[in-house]
Amino acid sequence: MAIEVGSILEGKVSGITKFGAFVDLPDGTTGMVHISEVASTYVSEIRDFVKENQVVKVKVLSLGEKGKVSLSMKQAVEQKKPAKRKPREAAAPVTSPGNFEWQPSRRSDGPVSFEDMMSKFKQTSEDKMSDLKRAGESRGYSRRGNGNGRR
Repeated sequence: MAIEVGSILEGKVSGITKFGAFVDLPDGTTGMVHISEVASTYVSEIRDFVKENQVVKVKVLSLGEKGKVSLSMKQAVEQKKPAKRKPREAAAPVTSPGNFEWQPSRRSDGPVSFEDMMSKFKQTSEDKMSDLKRAGESRGYSRRGNGNGRR
């Protein structure tokens, strides 16, 4: 049986090092699973994931020079397909602050220009500012001092 890149095989772990595990394949060759290809999570100690003489599934990643075979355990495990998501519902419309209409109104007299909307915004803003000034002055506050006549 010839080993091909991409094939998934079963092999027996024949040795473990700090950087990976050696796996004996069915055709008599030995390949290596690098520590980064052991599991889909971070692996700091390879012996936490595999033991010697354990039978593991591996995927052939590459066939290199002098018969080197690069293997992956994490790619050999069938990846679960993500569940199909339900489409999102439309969000509730955002209301504008105050009584100002940010969108042009749908009146029969035609579309409202940007300048008209800006003019309306400016007038509304000036009205609100004057209301705030009057409310502050009625409480004894003024722009020039603290309201008691002293400076």
